[in-house]
Amino acid sequence: QVQLVESGGGLVQAGGSLRLSCAASGRTFSSDLMGWFRSAPGKEREFVAAISWSGGGTYYADSVKGRFTISRDNAKNTVYLQMNSLKPEDTGVYYCAAGSPARYGSRRPPDFSSWGQGTQVTVSS
Repeated sequence: QVQLVESGGGLVQAGGSLRLSCAASGRTFSSDLMGWFRSAPGKEREFVAAISWSGGGTYYADSVKGRFTISRDNAKNTVYLQMNSLKPEDTGVYYCAAGSPARYGSRRPPDFSSWGQGTQVTVSS
């Protein structure tokens, strides 16, 4: 199983930017589907973005499309989430997750088998 560690969270004003990183270890993750999810108090964990093993395919939640960009560097075993034009409703704990490439297109947390511990993102108004 791959181990995932997120970093890059913090406090930012509305309209600002953050870049989250997720470092993978334990085994090569170059063939995995990688995703970002987030959770907020009182809400279920929701899908944010995902990227195919090659990086050639990406898909996003409608709420972040055009503002967030997911990318990966397989040589560095790292996946990124660039977040621009942040809004207070983007506040939450952001989790990195890995899944089987056969699950490409999925937005369901159960389809991702490995998870990081999360990093807090707080957007002030």
